[in-house]
Amino acid sequence: MTTIPTTTTTALNFQPSGGLGTNSTPPFYHPLSDFDFQSLNLALNQQLLELDLFHFGLATFTVQEFEDVQIFEVDRFLIQFLADQKVSHATLLSNMIGEQAANQCTYQFPFEDVREFINFSQQIAAIGESGILGFIEHLDSRAAAQLLAQTLTASSCEQMIFRQYESLFPVPVDFQTAITQSMMWTLLAPFIIDCPAGNLLIEFQNFPALNVVNNPDPTLFVNTSIPDNNTNPAITHNRSIPLSFPGQQVNLTWDLPGQAIGPNSSFVTNTTAGPPQFVAWISQLNTTYTVLENIVNQTGTTFQPNGTVFGNGSSPIVNATMHVPPLLFIVITDEDIFVTPFNISFINPHIVAGPAVYQAG
Repeated sequence: MTTIPTTTTTALNFQPSGGLGTNSTPPFYHPLSDFDFQSLNLALNQQLLELDLFHFGLATFTVQEFEDVQIFEVDRFLIQFLADQKVSHATLLSNMIGEQAANQCTYQFPFEDVREFINFSQQIAAIGESGILGFIEHLDSRAAAQLLAQTLTASSCEQMIFRQYESLFPVPVDFQTAITQSMMWTLLAPFIIDCPAGNLLIEFQNFPALNVVNNPDPTLFVNTSIPDNNTNPAITHNRSIPLSFPGQQVNLTWDLPGQAIGPNSSFVTNTTAGPPQFVAWISQLNTTYTVLENIVNQTGTTFQPNGTVFGNGSSPIVNATMHVPPLLFIVITDEDIFVTPFNISFINPHIVAGPAVYQAG
C-alpha cells in the first residue's frame, strides 16, 4: 500500500508589500504641488493646441485637395475623431486642474498644403507624447498620473496614424522618447499667438530656437506604380530611398537668447549654458552626442550619428533600418553630460538652443 504524503500549504497574501497608493486612502485626482499644476497645465495647453490644429486642417483644405493626396472621406473622419478625442482629454485635464485650468488660445500653424498639415500633425503628436513621458513619473499626484497615463496611451496612436498618411513606416522605434517640460514648451510656444487673460503663465523655460537647415522632408507626394517609391497613404511602407542616413552632414542655425515668444509675446527665451560644443540626439532610451563643428556666430554643422539602444543587433537610435528611420529631438549643449530618460531634465542647464524636431524619417 502506497502512502501519499500530505502537503501543507501556506495561505497566499495576494497583495505583495510595497507600491504607492495601494492603501485605503481615497485617490485625489488633482495637483499636489506646483510641479504637478505646471506640468498638467502644460499638457492641457498641448491638448488644446492639437484640438485647434486638427479642426483647422480639416476646415482649411478642400475635399479635392485632400483627395489629390489620397486622403479620402474615411481618412478625414479619423482626423475628426482624433479632434473629438482631444476634447475628452482636455476635459479630463481641466477637471483635474480645476478653476485655474487654461482655456483655448489663438494659434498659427506653418503649413500650406495637406501633406504639410499631416506632417506637422505627426510632429505635434510626438512632442506631446514625449513631453508627458518626460514628467509623468515625477508627478506628486499618483492618481493624476494614472489618468494622464490612460490619456497618453490613447494619444500614442496619433503619430502612427499620421505617419501612415505620409507613407512613412508607422512604428519605427522600440521605445518612445522622453523630453523635458522646458523642451516641450520651447517647441509649442512659437505656435501660440495669444491666450485669454485668465490663462496662467507657464513657468517652464523657453530655450533659444534651433533650426535644422537641411531637415529631411517627408511631405513630397509621389504617386507611382514603382514598388516602394510611391508615398501614397499605406498601412505600412518601406521607402526604397530613405530620407536620411548615418554620417550625413546636418546644418544648424540657432537664435541668441532674449527673443520674445509665445502667447502675447509674454515669454523670453533664456539659456544658462556656456559656449556651444555638442549636439545631443535624444531618441528612445538614449541621448547621444556629436561634436558641433564649423561654428560661426549662430551657425554650425554636425553629422547624423549611427548607434543602437543596446548595442549590436538592437534598435538604432536614429535609423531603425535603412528604410525605417524615426523622428527624434536634437539640442545644442555646452557639455556632453550623461542622462537617462528618468533624469533627462539634468540636461536643461546645458542647453544652448533647441530642441528641434529632426525628421530622420
